[in-house]
Amino acid sequence: MRAQHTAHSFPAFPVYSCAFVADDQVIVGAGGGASRTGIKNKLRLFRVSDDSQLHTLSELELEKDEDAPMSMAAHPQSRTLVCGINSSAERLQKGENENCRKFSVSADEHNLDDYQRVTVLSPNGKYLVIAGAHDLSLLDYDSLLPVIPSIHVSTGEIYDATLSSSRLFLATSSKLFVYALPTHADDDENKSIVKDSTPQSTPENKGLDVIKTIQLPSISGVPAKSNITFRAARLHPTRQDTLYCVVNVTLPRVKHEKLAKKRAYVLKWKLTEKDGSFDACIEAIRKVCDGNLTCFDVSSDGRLLAFGASDYSLGVLDSNTLAPLLSILKAHEFPVTTLRFSPTSKLLVSGGVDSSIRVVSIPEVFGGSSWTTIILVIIAVLILVIAVLMQRSSIVGM
Repeated sequence: MRAQHTAHSFPAFPVYSCAFVADDQVIVGAGGGASRTGIKNKLRLFRVSDDSQLHTLSELELEKDEDAPMSMAAHPQSRTLVCGINSSAERLQKGENENCRKFSVSADEHNLDDYQRVTVLSPNGKYLVIAGAHDLSLLDYDSLLPVIPSIHVSTGEIYDATLSSSRLFLATSSKLFVYALPTHADDDENKSIVKDSTPQSTPENKGLDVIKTIQLPSISGVPAKSNITFRAARLHPTRQDTLYCVVNVTLPRVKHEKLAKKRAYVLKWKLTEKDGSFDACIEAIRKVCDGNLTCFDVSSDGRLLAFGASDYSLGVLDSNTLAPLLSILKAHEFPVTTLRFSPTSKLLVSGGVDSSIRVVSIPEVFGGSSWTTIILVIIAVLILVIAVLMQRSSIVGM
């Protein structure tokens, strides 16, 4: 009988000891030891999934010049661990070897792959929104203290957020949540800073009330089995009744094709509030890319939208009509990871993982506008010529 087994390789991670602290959690001791190999000594906590995959939950790096964890024993009931770790050679010479060490293991799981992916300031500069994949905090910008308890989103991943004077729009991969900001948020005298920032279990928590949940829209021409996700959300800087969203689409994979085709759309929403009722309807949709969008911005004057794409391109749209105004096909050698308009909207800066930054000068008049002017001039000249010819013909007739 053959037993199922799965090998896992970790670079620069020579293993010397291990112990289980739960049925599905194992701690591994590894490192380069006291020798100066450049390999750090660590304790790493893994979760073992049902399919025998290892997922890193936490990691503790030991002090420099100490030895690797050469032995260990765990007490799962108390989630504690005892390790044999020699102190540095200098302390050993002094007879100060702290070789027997006890550690406690937190019951909370922390995803080391998570990071602060959202950082957004309110238009008035008072409030700051920060978020990882599933947790969001609304902070007072000056003190960086939480204004309300943090929000935990259990379904989908957080991708973006945007603020008006009274609303917070949170774009997750599956839904767009519209929150009412606390009434004290704009009252400097009565503002209350919450010190207890214990995460809540759902978006509908007591910290912020959800006044609207916008589902992923159906888009004409997109097959029913496509994977559709929200990727970005931005309010118009001067018209808070206008919201722009980016929707990425992965089409069903067709036979004999190695990769599924992708698309990206920019949506313009009209927001209305009347008698306590909030509503959002789509005013315009524009397909902008045969790929996925990776970043998005709105100019401070509200005239332009900019996007970066996974196919290395940059694009600029008219914010009113969503018509394309400018396109740079190979702005970077790898997908664009960030872009921003300057405060005067005269420059657009983009960056990518190809270690490059591109600075784009935004024209005051785009190609479409200049051609319109030229056409009007031509028509005016033609009318003038026809008028002159008609006048001459009338004189000859006399």
